[in-house]
Amino acid sequence: MTDHDDEMTHGDRAAQWFDGSPAMRRIAADILEYGPIARTTLAQMHDLSAGTVSRIIADLMYLGVVRETGDDDTSTGHLPYGFEPRKRTGERGRPQSALVANADARTFVGVKIRGDSATAVLVDAQCRLPDGAGSHVTEFADRTPAGVSDAVARLVEECRADARGLGLSEPCMVGLGIGAHITDGVVDEATFLSWIEPCDLSAMVRAATGLDTVTNNDLDALLMYEHWFGAGVGLPRFALLTIGTGIGYGLVEDGKVVDHADKTFGLAGHLLIDPDGPRCFRGCGHRGCAQCLTNDSLADEYSQIMGTVKSFDDYVRDAQNGVPQAKQLLMRECYRLGVMIGLVANLTMPLKVFVAGESAYVAGMEIESVRQGIAEYRPSRAATVPFEILGSDWERWAQGAAACAIRRYVLGE
Repeated sequence: MTDHDDEMTHGDRAAQWFDGSPAMRRIAADILEYGPIARTTLAQMHDLSAGTVSRIIADLMYLGVVRETGDDDTSTGHLPYGFEPRKRTGERGRPQSALVANADARTFVGVKIRGDSATAVLVDAQCRLPDGAGSHVTEFADRTPAGVSDAVARLVEECRADARGLGLSEPCMVGLGIGAHITDGVVDEATFLSWIEPCDLSAMVRAATGLDTVTNNDLDALLMYEHWFGAGVGLPRFALLTIGTGIGYGLVEDGKVVDHADKTFGLAGHLLIDPDGPRCFRGCGHRGCAQCLTNDSLADEYSQIMGTVKSFDDYVRDAQNGVPQAKQLLMRECYRLGVMIGLVANLTMPLKVFVAGESAYVAGMEIESVRQGIAEYRPSRAATVPFEILGSDWERWAQGAAACAIRRYVLGE
């Protein structure tokens, strides 16, 4: 199936980098997430003896999963939030070389599926795009599962060509991110594609490409990317809000995406954030819910203000050009976003709130209004809410899909 002779596959079970104990897998994952990192730090994190960790590392090095950096510098690595490694005392001998993942040894493909197009990236084992590789985009008119599967297969072939051209290994897994309700990897429904019957998209892509494939909700996938490789590395609890075509919300707690059967139904989409806001764009009848942050709702609101039909892009362009009505709506939009960030912070108490999505960049145009919105419903003695506006390109979402494949490949879960 691939040129990775040492990876483990059993029937429909996804490919794995190696066969090992849970401790071995967890240490490999921690090196991937936090490296460069010292052996002694890993021993302290897992409450294992130095000898046990050394044996595990020796096995991982033999398998080509991790490697030494050649020095003991770990300054470019990360540590779990609040963790302070104990200093080594009474030990002799030369300092041990820091450890990093052998990221170039494996490649993966991540695909973000949208309503009529998809974006794919080739990444290494640390979910980074190799030098010389870029994203690939394809459009599809056939929105059936078969049509989407064919489009994904074309993208995978383009990423395979990237790997060959760069002298990298054949991709070992494909990760799919899709805005859908998913149970045990099977798409139950994807309303934006008009899918109302269960669909095993992973199996279809696996059959078309010959590569093991995992499918995840796109927001969960983005959460996984930020947790393992992105802005949330080391944070045990953080929240992610997405704004754009819809409203998304997710939470990472104790290093895991908080799961619930209803989480993909847009639970945050109707939170009240502006009592004087527009009527719900989804036709629910109430006013001022979080739907007023969506692109279509903002375009409709701006059209009513201007007395003529305007698109979301018109609104943003006018705001950038200083049109008073657009600037006023921008301030209100960012204030509303701040209120939503404050609500999330008050209820879930994350260490940080991230904002992503295709129109998240708009928040950076009026950041002070975001801060005012957060403060409006935040107790005065409560700590300031740390928040960050993330990149809004589809490439990042595709990396999220790849991150889920990498996690499965390393942890076997």
